[in-house]
Amino acid sequence: MRSRRMISVFLALVLGLFGGGPITGTAHAAVRCSVDYTKNDWGSGFTASITLHNLGDRLEGWTLTYAYTGNQTLTQGWSGTWSQSGRTVTVTGAGWNGTLATGATAQIGANFAYSGTNTDPASFTVNGVSCDGDGSGGGGTGGDGGHGDGPPALHVSGNHLVDADGATVRLRGANRSGGEFMCVQGYGVWDGPVDDASIEAMAAWKITAVRIPLNEECWLGLSNIDPRYGGAAYQSEVKGYVSRLEAHGITPIVEMHWNHGAYTGPSSGCADVHATCQKPMPDAEYAPSFWTGVATAFKGDDAVVLDLFNEPYPERATGSETSGWTCWRDGGTCAGIAYQVAGFQSLVDAVRATGADNVILVGGLAYSNDLTQWLEYAPADPEHNLAAFAHLYNFNTCSSTSCFDAQLAPVARQVPLTLSEIGENDCGHGFIDTVMNWADAHGVGYLGWTWNTWDCSSGPSLISDYDGTATPFGAGLRDHLSAGS
Repeated sequence: MRSRRMISVFLALVLGLFGGGPITGTAHAAVRCSVDYTKNDWGSGFTASITLHNLGDRLEGWTLTYAYTGNQTLTQGWSGTWSQSGRTVTVTGAGWNGTLATGATAQIGANFAYSGTNTDPASFTVNGVSCDGDGSGGGGTGGDGGHGDGPPALHVSGNHLVDADGATVRLRGANRSGGEFMCVQGYGVWDGPVDDASIEAMAAWKITAVRIPLNEECWLGLSNIDPRYGGAAYQSEVKGYVSRLEAHGITPIVEMHWNHGAYTGPSSGCADVHATCQKPMPDAEYAPSFWTGVATAFKGDDAVVLDLFNEPYPERATGSETSGWTCWRDGGTCAGIAYQVAGFQSLVDAVRATGADNVILVGGLAYSNDLTQWLEYAPADPEHNLAAFAHLYNFNTCSSTSCFDAQLAPVARQVPLTLSEIGENDCGHGFIDTVMNWADAHGVGYLGWTWNTWDCSSGPSLISDYDGTATPFGAGLRDHLSAGS
């Protein structure tokens, strides 16, 4: 979706959530806890996903400790401060999850490298007390590896996304807007909660994939970004949300929505050089660095899907479909665009140079509504893990089943296709009902825009409360997913 407004009404809430420093209280509470531990293992490394359940008194600060028996080596962690001494791993709560009320949980994760065997930890302690409570996680080992209860590792096979067993997986769910605009506007990182309760509400709708729009400048922590919300702080929040989604079995789709670069040509959303609106293409100055960083963060976790750019529209600037598709693939100097463009071939190359083999999604022209020459211009991918996406709204040029048959179906017959944004601006669901029925008949995935509590009469919004209360528009998606179509 092209933009989102200033959300000043949430300023006080967001500052309350993200404005404070780390919590460092001592642990005088009666500690009682349990731990869930699962891992996604790819042979030379793995992602450990840990859920800490507080079964005792309120914890004003917590430190989790456990040990491996092999040569597992910490490479990066999120949603806490991670360290390793020998075989012992220690995690201290972050500012936003360092206090745990009775019954609350903290979800954390980290990547490790290893060789040989990868045995799960035998025990965990919090603040020096053994976590042997009778919570849902028990004492917490995660079975024999693989994905536990998390989402499947994905790869492309023909025109389908498949899991490790070759079973077809369609991406069906919702977008979670906020990460693309809150930080650059100086309000925080997210628009509303991204905690376990909000994810559980998504899961109750049978949502199995969530797309997370991001901001290039916020991820990179450029000088115009408040350091409380940008750079390492922003990256930690994104990694934490991805980890929590995975812990609930939901596929995360990480996407670059807004980027740097001044554009004032046809269909311009703003004159600002900063990443405050939708630009026609990614920029060559920062976008490759963004994707190098994101791909490095999630490489080895093939449950995470990488979506290179929200809604390209280079043809509006260059003046024709042919020049638009050429700019789309090759980038460089594109007519009508003042900044140097990062074409999608260069961004695929940036991702693969990190060693990441995750599935990559690429949209088309006309705000990802036009896939007519996608197959002809598709970037080369050495991993053969490239898939297509389109955005469909009732106000788009391609908004009828006859257009879907003519323009989308040929692509869906060749590569996996996901309609990563679907919506309508009338607060109803007649249009998306048609879209979802068409997608089901063609083996295509779809994601509703958006899991935010905005007024659905001013733009597509699925919910009126983060407990999952549906708007009339959202009820269409909820009921369709719940029916198991």
